[in-house]
Order: sequence, then structure tokens, then C-alpha cells
Amino acid sequence: MSIKSPSKIVETLDDLGSSKCHMSLANLMILAVFAGVYVGFGAILATIVSHDLSIYVGSGFAKLISGAVFSVGLMLVLLCGAELFTGNNLLIIPCIDRKVTPQKLLSNWTVVYIGNFLGSLFLVFLIFASGVWKIDSNLVGVNSITIANSKVNLSFLEAFSRGILCNWLVCLSVWVSTSASDTTGKILAIFFPIMAFVTCGFEHSVANMFYIPLGILLKGNEALIAIMDGIDLSNLNWGSFLYHNLLPVTLGNIIGGTIFVGFLYWFVYRKRNKGSDERAEKADTKEKKREDNNGCDEC
Repeated sequence: MSIKSPSKIVETLDDLGSSKCHMSLANLMILAVFAGVYVGFGAILATIVSHDLSIYVGSGFAKLISGAVFSVGLMLVLLCGAELFTGNNLLIIPCIDRKVTPQKLLSNWTVVYIGNFLGSLFLVFLIFASGVWKIDSNLVGVNSITIANSKVNLSFLEAFSRGILCNWLVCLSVWVSTSASDTTGKILAIFFPIMAFVTCGFEHSVANMFYIPLGILLKGNEALIAIMDGIDLSNLNWGSFLYHNLLPVTLGNIIGGTIFVGFLYWFVYRKRNKGSDERAEKADTKEKKREDNNGCDEC
């Protein structure tokens, strides 16, 4: 199994990111909506699988399995071809390499973020209408509300920090999958970092675009609220979602992806290599000139 070296990964992401920034608006929006749906698929799968798992295997192992099944979301994004905001934070590479302008970068992020949100909300309404949350006597719905409620009750610093940690791992997942040349290698590269961020409880902005709106919708179901009697759900609303979770998580995701993966790997493997190549080229030019002048540097 052949893999790309880190310097080749930077080069590949450089070229790929440049093409993403020149995609038509219609294509970009469609692929962004797909990504929101695909991440939502992973989220609802994890919600269903984990709703009673801790009873049998303990909370730690339940989180591990939940993270393992959630990874299907990013697998669909990368293998089927879709545009995910968190992964597109790596477009910072062609931006600092001056292949795309900052305006193009911000335009891509804005369109993809909106498309991801629309795709997530579309799936939320389909899941809500489908009634799959009624599985196991409404316990899947209870789990959905519990997950959403825990997210909107994080402090700004907690959500921000978890956002950094999450997209550090997500972008490493994209990074490693870029090194693989076959489907099996890409799946394995995606699986472990994504499993790790979900297991650790880190925060992903696009996943939360599914988790929290679904919890808000289900909060209006009296049967579910009766089961959760005594649990404070006062913060589970659109305002808390947008300002107490999505905002700090998104900012954290941007920092985790752009700085700790995109910029620093570019600095190590692209900027330094460029400097080495330029020095080598100057040395070759000087040596050639010396040979042309029969060994005389001053001629």
C-alpha cells in the first residue's frame, strides 16, 4: 500500500484546495448540503446505537462505539465527494501559498457553512417526521434531547476549547486520508481520528447543526418530557444553540483546523521546502556559471 509523504500531502491539499475555491456556486452549495446530510447520518446512527449501550458495556466503551459509528459521516463526505466546512478549513494552505485570495477562501467557507446548515436542518426534519426517535419506547428521542441539552449547557470556554480539539482531529483525518491511494486506506485514516474526537466529547459545528435542532424539536413532545421529568431543559432553545454553542464551537473549529493543521504543516513541509529549493536553485545557477567561465567566479 503506497502512501504520500507529508510534503506531498501539503502539495495535494494545495492543488485540491485551489480547485475547491474556483468551483461554481451551484456545485459548491449542492455538495455542501450533501455534507450536512452525511454528517447528520453519522450523528443519528450514533444516537440510536448509544441510547442504551452504557447499561451493558459501561459509559466509556459506549462512547467508543458511538464514535466508531459516527465516523461513517466523514467517510461519506470524503469518499462520495462533498464539501464540509470543518475539512475546508485546510483551504488555508492554498491561501497562504497565494494560489487563492482571502476573499475566495472566505467565500468558500461562507457558502459551505450555509450549505452544511441547510443540509443538517433538512435531515433533522426528515428524522423528526420519520419517527425513528420513537425506537425503544421513545428512548432514542430521550437520548437526542439529552445530547443536545448537554451541548447548550457548556460554557463558552468549554465549547471553544472542545471545538479546537475536535477540528484538530478532523483535519488530521483529512490529512491522513489524503496520503492513502485506495479506499481501504482512506477509510482507516478517517475512522480513528473521528472515533477519537467523538469518544472524547469534542465539539463539531456541523454535527451540532443536527444534534441540537433535533433536540429542540423533540423537546416539544410531551411524552419525551414526561420521561425526562426533573431535568432542566431551559437552555435548550435556538438562542442558546446559536450563541452558546455554535458560535464558540465554530471559532474553535477554525483555529483547530487552520492553525494547528493547515498553517503549521504548510510551514514545516511547504515553506521550508520552498526555501530549500530556492537555495538549491541558486547554488546550481552559481555552479553552472562557474563552469561556463572555466572555474572563474569573477569572470
